[in-house]
Amino acid sequence: MNFDLDTDQLALQESLQKFFSREYDFEHRRAILNSPLGYSESIWAALAEQGALAVGLPETHGGFGGPVETMLVMEEIGKSLVLEPFLSTVVLCGSVLADRGSDAQQREILAGIANGSRRLALAHYEEGSRYDIEFVKTSARAAGDSYLLDGLKTVVLDGGVASLFIVSARLRPEGRLLLFLLGPHTPGLEITAYRTQDGRNAADLCLREARIPAAALLGDADALPAIRHAIDRANAALCAEAVGAMEALNRATLEYLKSRRQFGQPIGRFQALQHRMADMFIYATQARSMSLLATGRSSMPDAATRGHSISAAKAFIGKAARFIGQEAVQLHGGMGMADELPVSHYFKRLTMINATFGDVDHHVTAVSDAIGAIPRASNDHEL
Repeated sequence: MNFDLDTDQLALQESLQKFFSREYDFEHRRAILNSPLGYSESIWAALAEQGALAVGLPETHGGFGGPVETMLVMEEIGKSLVLEPFLSTVVLCGSVLADRGSDAQQREILAGIANGSRRLALAHYEEGSRYDIEFVKTSARAAGDSYLLDGLKTVVLDGGVASLFIVSARLRPEGRLLLFLLGPHTPGLEITAYRTQDGRNAADLCLREARIPAAALLGDADALPAIRHAIDRANAALCAEAVGAMEALNRATLEYLKSRRQFGQPIGRFQALQHRMADMFIYATQARSMSLLATGRSSMPDAATRGHSISAAKAFIGKAARFIGQEAVQLHGGMGMADELPVSHYFKRLTMINATFGDVDHHVTAVSDAIGAIPRASNDHEL
């Protein structure tokens, strides 16, 4: 993998850095966080104008770039703790639509994502699934030229502000996993919106014989491969967001150690604190390497190799995020937990990133199972 960014990638990175430093300082973010929507429509529109919402989408429908460009956007989102629904709309649902949507569906919806008029959410996980992608109890049954959906989807990212949902359900009695498009005002759909620990939007979707026209079906083949690929891409994107957040947290902690004085000198001169700060920077550097691995593998067609690599990255980055977050809070002292400083907000976001689409334990288990499944070479012998 080439680690050097090309001219267009550098321009995208620099443009977002300037935009967020100008329009998304901490106080502005706090105002957005406390607003009824929990995100800014004007910021969302500005991201569309800059072309950021077209990143990773098919070029035939106005998109550009790929995994590297997505990584660059997510790093800047992590650095500024951006609240807008980029991950759910562009990465997750954009990936599903690119894999499963018809030409007409892609033409209409992907263009809406790119121009900022569409906000999408993937409703897949259910109560009791515990990160198991194949666990789907929501059912769909044919009813003339429609389908009737019944079930409950939980913790749908950005579900409280989505203008369109992609919902997974098992076709009865066949058991095939299908995906459906439905709007928030669909009869039979009840949305319970709430905020997560880090203040972001989520929702539970209760479907009681929600009638969906057959034209809203995203393909008719089993949807599991497309869902798995979308979540792999989302995990790679979350790794990049975590790296951006950890690097910003390290910078903020270093500045605090330089400015906070005790015994007549900055506390950053104390050797014990310098060693802890060095450990934080080492973890962040290693996390960046693992994020690059996840980015490079996120578009691989082989699902097993792709998934194992991304699990390894997500597991390590989850551990690094916990270490850096805890150290940053402790080095800031009591102020580290105060809402007035960004430190606690970074820590909350890193905690939620770890819990999204598989925590450390889940991904360590996935890597362990993959290692255990590797066949021995023929010349291996028992000791």
